[in-house]
Amino acid sequence: MLSLLEAFGGRLSKIDLQKYLFLFTQICQKEKSYEFVPFKYGCFSFQSYADRRRLTEMGVLKSVDAWELEDGATFLASIKREDRQKIELFQQKYSAVKGNDLIHEVYKKYPYFATRSEIAYDLMSDADMQKIQDARPSSKEHCFFTIGYEGSSFENYLNKLIQNNISVLVDVRKNPLSRKYGFSKKTLSGTLAKLEIEYLHFPELGIVSEKRQSLKSQSDYDRLFDEYEDTVLKENIASVRQLYNIFMQYGRVAITCFEAEACMCHRGRVVKALQALPEWKYDIQHL
Repeated sequence: MLSLLEAFGGRLSKIDLQKYLFLFTQICQKEKSYEFVPFKYGCFSFQSYADRRRLTEMGVLKSVDAWELEDGATFLASIKREDRQKIELFQQKYSAVKGNDLIHEVYKKYPYFATRSEIAYDLMSDADMQKIQDARPSSKEHCFFTIGYEGSSFENYLNKLIQNNISVLVDVRKNPLSRKYGFSKKTLSGTLAKLEIEYLHFPELGIVSEKRQSLKSQSDYDRLFDEYEDTVLKENIASVRQLYNIFMQYGRVAITCFEAEACMCHRGRVVKALQALPEWKYDIQHL
């Protein structure tokens, strides 16, 4: 990111930086250094802004409204030759494409990332807007989801919620803290609010972290979850019922915890408790 910024003269507007960074990852990288979600002005990386704050604190970026390197900061010379050549060729191709022209190119090539844009109607043709409309997630039927963030980037996780048109995310962790960027309660709930997804926390449906520390095999997990089912879930059947009522109101709801696989997470037993309700007749998907 810093080398790309240097190649473009060391200073870029916020929107231009996001668009260049997005295009570079799409065109030039197999393993993408940043991922993006559709947002107010198109493709946006929350991780890049977290990095920006840290780099500003470190004195690498200036504390100004744009993305601007501190005087004398250089990075191109220190990266691999192959990466430097990719950045230089990319800069040559896009150096004259800026502002609305740059936004237009991104929206035209990648309509999904324009689906939440507030400026698309001002920039795109009717035909292009139809492609953007077609790229918008449209599923509305009732479906219940579970999702874990293990092994996932923040943007990848958010895109799963967006692409499945989820209205409410219910966090069933006892203590919603994470060393991984984006997944602690404050950042997660704040980001979801910006994406118009409601965040709720049901700590009473969580499991204390101490009980997970010695788990090694699936049988270990199964024993823990059997105990959880016989104690926590039975003691909190009112919360299970509340979760069902939220689902009936909003139609597309997900519960979340850490583990990637539902069989390794207590959220699988929360789903089982929902399915045991006499009125349950809905699909469940594990994202």
